[in-house]
Amino acid sequence: MSAPEPPFTDEHEELRASIRRFVENELAPHAPRWEREEWFPDEVFGKLAANGFLGLKYPQEHGGQGGDYLHDAVLIEELARTGSGGTAAGIGAHVNIATPPIWKFGTEEQKRRYLAPAIAGEKIGALAITEPGAGSDVAALRTRAERVDGGWVVNGEKTYITNGVRAHFMVTAVKTKETNPPTRHHDISFLIVERGEGVTSSKLKKLGWAASDTATIAFEDVFVPAENLLGPEHEGFKLIMANFQWERLAMALGAAAAMRLAWERTAQFARERIVFDRPLAKHQVTRHRLAELATSVYTCRCVTYDALRRFLAGEEPLKEVTMAKLLTQRASYELMDACLQIHGGAGYMREGWVERAARDSRLGPIGGGSDEIMREILGRVLEL
Repeated sequence: MSAPEPPFTDEHEELRASIRRFVENELAPHAPRWEREEWFPDEVFGKLAANGFLGLKYPQEHGGQGGDYLHDAVLIEELARTGSGGTAAGIGAHVNIATPPIWKFGTEEQKRRYLAPAIAGEKIGALAITEPGAGSDVAALRTRAERVDGGWVVNGEKTYITNGVRAHFMVTAVKTKETNPPTRHHDISFLIVERGEGVTSSKLKKLGWAASDTATIAFEDVFVPAENLLGPEHEGFKLIMANFQWERLAMALGAAAAMRLAWERTAQFARERIVFDRPLAKHQVTRHRLAELATSVYTCRCVTYDALRRFLAGEEPLKEVTMAKLLTQRASYELMDACLQIHGGAGYMREGWVERAARDSRLGPIGGGSDEIMREILGRVLEL
């Protein structure tokens, strides 16, 4: 076995081997069927929880494993082997974007009621921020929470919410104060909204991520008790920003891992596929293309791991994480398209891994902050 690549250690590689076995035995064999059915079963969360994979970075007092973000990084990388971007996305949304705000900002009671069951796979979470008229422009949020005796009444609509059909609770951004003009910082709060009366979900059809349930969620006169306020009132923008770095770094890790796997599989295909009496890889045009793609895989991995090391060291690597997210998502999409091209007609057929990978990768330059937003952030960081 080769030495672990920093920042990973032998301990992380042992975890990697365990997660890989789980993915290969419990997830990957079912990926084609889940893609056809456009759904993966909720029981997947229970199976992950039984192996401790939903709480790798969370404290043991809440049912977690007491690890850190690097343990979660291993999980993110290995989920790329699932063969279903939607399944990986559904698991990732639960672990990487829905539960961290409760861990960071929740009361002990909220952690008991939501984080612990989420780690145990008993409750599934979603993060609900995006709206039909408000994506990157958070100030444009229209979902409102009006104060009433004992809590709030929520009305509004969210969209493109991963786990939006199956989620038992939604960490939801709402307007709790009117400011004129609207501000980004002092009129948004977060409420933990449980599925129940007044909450309805409509599943959306997508280009990729077929097995995940992406939904529009409507809130109609939904009562939310006062104790479900997450973090300080009117300070929800801080919660939005707090997890962006990890969410974007997680996307970079997943994309870089998927690129590496796709390259390995495509290179092996090119070595075995005979075209004009010799392996496809022996044709210069294919050989050179694979060499270019290998360079892209390596570059994305280096940039992402540099950002990961800085994040783990306690830095505020806004520039590096933004660069990693921007680079890897577009590069992954282009690599998957190139791998499909090398596979030829077979790559275009349904049921094959490369066809799914090409569709799944298109979300990367949009989700978690679009390429355009990443460039704008970089422009400001670079004082342009």
